[in-house]
Amino acid sequence: MTHKWHEPKHKKSDIRCLTVNGDTTSHIAQLLLNRGIQLREEAQAYLYPDSMPTIDPYTEFTDLLEAVDIIQDCIDNSKKITVCGDYDADGMTSTAVLIRALRHCGAIVDYVIPSRMTDGYGINERIVDECSKDAVDTIITVDNGISAKDAIDWAVTCAMRVIITDHHDLPEILPLAHAILNPKLLDEYSPYRSLAGVGVAYILAISVCARLGKLQGIVKPLMELFTIGTIADMASLTGVNRRWVKRGLHYLAKSDVVGIQAILCCMNEKHKERTGYSLEGMTPDTIGFKIAPRINAIGRIGNPQTVIELLTTESSEQAYSLAIELEECNEERKELCEQIEREAIEIIESDLKNDLLKNRILCLIRRGWHHGVIGIVASRLVERYGVPVFIATFDEDDLDHARGSARGIPDFNVYDALSCCDDIFEKYGGHPMAGGFTLPVDGWDAAVDRLTRYSKTALRSSQIGTRITIDATISLTDIDDNFVAQLKQLQPFGVGNSEPIFRANNVHTWEQKILGKGLKFSVWNSNDDSATGLKAISWSLGERFPLPSCCDIVFKIKENTFRGEASIQLEVIDFKEVTVGGIPCKRRKTTS
Repeated sequence: MTHKWHEPKHKKSDIRCLTVNGDTTSHIAQLLLNRGIQLREEAQAYLYPDSMPTIDPYTEFTDLLEAVDIIQDCIDNSKKITVCGDYDADGMTSTAVLIRALRHCGAIVDYVIPSRMTDGYGINERIVDECSKDAVDTIITVDNGISAKDAIDWAVTCAMRVIITDHHDLPEILPLAHAILNPKLLDEYSPYRSLAGVGVAYILAISVCARLGKLQGIVKPLMELFTIGTIADMASLTGVNRRWVKRGLHYLAKSDVVGIQAILCCMNEKHKERTGYSLEGMTPDTIGFKIAPRINAIGRIGNPQTVIELLTTESSEQAYSLAIELEECNEERKELCEQIEREAIEIIESDLKNDLLKNRILCLIRRGWHHGVIGIVASRLVERYGVPVFIATFDEDDLDHARGSARGIPDFNVYDALSCCDDIFEKYGGHPMAGGFTLPVDGWDAAVDRLTRYSKTALRSSQIGTRITIDATISLTDIDDNFVAQLKQLQPFGVGNSEPIFRANNVHTWEQKILGKGLKFSVWNSNDDSATGLKAISWSLGERFPLPSCCDIVFKIKENTFRGEASIQLEVIDFKEVTVGGIPCKRRKTTS
């Protein structure tokens, strides 16, 4: 599928409104407008988030006082607390946040993580029964619990107190918990509305530490874990998330958490020498593409307890040993993903590709694929083919039931699609862009038929294919150190504050080299013979080698640091060949 390029247009008067004081260029003003920022006061809050006052969380979370009271009672009277987490990065960092904070305050606290293989998502009655047998007084759920009414109500019946910290959508009837902290209960304009599970756990943890006069030495490590979990869960970097993640990235570059130090050390190819990982330029990309996959790999195919122990230990030796487990598990996860992706592409190219435009959906099932990683593969297939993907698998231990993952595209609601198979699926859940499901294997064909009919109704053929939203068209000569410095002020980038994508027209390419699945090359303005070229890299264009000698490109602007020297590098996402009268432009002569 080809990429569709889209560039929003703005009135010149709106751009002038944001550039009138002279410290914002027209290109930066356009980026702000693309993010819904129209007034100078809004731009000030966006560019300098620490300058804005913070709303007291007690005024927003009405059950926060009750939750802190319960935890203080447990600490004062030596009552047992169990934290019930989840097996993804958000759930594991949430668990680590509360474990570190409660131990810091002297609590008797343990944790439990449901098994992806046998329990599925969230707290359940088996976990409640085990807590009851262990004489637990209070259960605190993190990143789950809001939809577990039966399990929560059973815990209350068993004379345990329950605090729910979660961020998922609210059910029609809430569980009978003693306190519920969920940003979905807040006003849609609340600065806390965009919190992930780890953000809610962070607020509770800090509030308890503040109540007991135990803030010293705990805020920095908790904010580092908050930052990792927030970015890993792809939470919107708006509201307090933007302020705290910006601060957390600064802390992470000089982390004192031995578990984080160990992860960064093992990310180095020479980790056996304990040489460490360069922390220059810690960004959301470092977390999203390097740290989070290592944490999530354990939750997908290993034991999540490894991550909790890693992020809560004070022993450097133990941390390093556990980080090596993460590294090995992540390598296994990558191999599984690549194998399944290859097999899925073979199926699509041989049997399904001709029907993509007609069906506007991909549905695949195969025995033996690891269900812990098929969601990653589904996301990659969406990027490749630009249609919603539903992928399922089953294994030798249970040939009758399949488990699946779904990933969507804009204009297609995954949860609504799953709902149309309510009578076929045994269990399902999700949100507009992703979901999961289980069903009898013999119901697969009926589910595919139902999902295909839904897709044909929900999507037009013009809506399929991947779409690239361009922030601004610029000349390569505009890209200098000053422009890069202004872009840095817009960080951190992520969901809700996407990294800017630019377009440059009529650029020449040369020195092209294949780099794995990508390309490494140089570019310069075709109409400027005196210009110096810029280095460029692409992670996905290797199969389209060689690029045309003259083309329009869309790209992100990166700073590449090598041996302490920083240089500007373009990360090219896509290109279109430039022609004149239907004839491709010829490469200009160069002495390079």
